[in-house]
Amino acid sequence: MLPFDYQQRTRIVFGAGAVSRLGELSRELGATRVLVVTDPGVVAVGHAARAVSALRGAGLFAVVFDAVRENPDATDVERCLVAARECGADLLVGLGGGSSMDTAKGANFLLTNGGKMEDYKGIGKASKPMLPLIAIPTTAGTGSECQSFALISDPVTHLKMACGDPKAAARIAILDPELTVSLPLRVTACTGMDALVHALETAVTKKRSPLSQLFSREAFRLCLEALPQVLANPADLDARGRMLLGAAYAGTAIENSMLGCAHSAANPLTAHFGVVHGQAVGRLIPGVILRNLSDPDAACEYQALARIAGLESAGALVEKVSEISRLAGLGAGLGSLGVTASAVPQMALEAAAQWTASFNPVSFTVGDFESLYLEALA
Repeated sequence: MLPFDYQQRTRIVFGAGAVSRLGELSRELGATRVLVVTDPGVVAVGHAARAVSALRGAGLFAVVFDAVRENPDATDVERCLVAARECGADLLVGLGGGSSMDTAKGANFLLTNGGKMEDYKGIGKASKPMLPLIAIPTTAGTGSECQSFALISDPVTHLKMACGDPKAAARIAILDPELTVSLPLRVTACTGMDALVHALETAVTKKRSPLSQLFSREAFRLCLEALPQVLANPADLDARGRMLLGAAYAGTAIENSMLGCAHSAANPLTAHFGVVHGQAVGRLIPGVILRNLSDPDAACEYQALARIAGLESAGALVEKVSEISRLAGLGAGLGSLGVTASAVPQMALEAAAQWTASFNPVSFTVGDFESLYLEALA
């Protein structure tokens, strides 16, 4: 049995219509002035209005910052910081996908501890208490609602900085499947594939524990079953709920076991070619699994995941994941997405330097990353 030290930092409130409880939950945390951090798409479908209505209905002052961009960088965080100061916020709400939740966390670092975003790269760099955060995902993907990390891009290199601190974790995560029904099908596919890969990677990392594996396995079971269902019937609220819960469980697994080389290799693809993160990890994970099978413990865990999927072997698991990727419309080779072979050496160097690579069960050299990219081009 592997040793572990587990502390549940985030209360999970799950259920259709749960966003209506935002006001009462905010009051429980002592809030009086709330900044809702979100993006224009979430505003357009009315989710921000529902959140504000719940807050104001509880007698709280609420302001919306709706300028979050996909893959936010330090400048996005600075803009959110200005809004938080102007609002006099004593509680932050991250409403949206991982980008909104990460921006809220990033602003929280700077608002309470000062400095710049790069000062918090790594773990435990915040010396002062941080404001309470409520996370409300509108996508079933990143699992950021159950993590203490903000992933913020460097505005110059565009590579992601992982800024983590236990104090940055959301106090409460509200999981309301009604908020995910309005997602475009491609966003559902990309975020859902991200959640599925989170489950696959966290299950085998060097930092895994018996407890984190419970979350990984249940996340894998939920996402494997529910993702094809929501792709076939986007209005299936039950399947949407299982995807949302699976993504949160996978996020909890990340918090306790980290990720591996599929994520290390995905970040340069997004930075250099704008490949959507979920599509990138979905295309790369089969090659990572095949290489990880050389580790006996990882191979044993993949076999356990295969049994959960009703499959006989880890090899069949690789094909099943590839099948779901194709079903989601994400099976295209990286070459068709504009990725060039000439960029592979530089991306391989960057992937090997990513923090998550150090947790992979099998060590990847720069050459291994080059091979992984080249295989995925076709």
